[in-house]
Amino acid sequence: MMWYYGSGGGWNWLWMTLMMLIFWGGVIAVAVWAIRSGLSSRRENGALDVLRRRLAAGEISQEDFEKTKGILQG
Repeated sequence: MMWYYGSGGGWNWLWMTLMMLIFWGGVIAVAVWAIRSGLSSRRENGALDVLRRRLAAGEISQEDFEKTKGILQG
């Protein structure tokens, strides 16, 4: 009995494999991007929180606070 593999001449498995790799590579890339962007925003907020606490405790002046805040926010 002959099986019908379509008009691709048996190369359909190669295209399906490539598409699967591209799909899963994209899913992994989006997940890594989402995790990294979430972690970087937390780090920035953490630094600003420390800066605010130091200002509230009187360890730094308002000028130092504004200068450092500008540096942290880019």
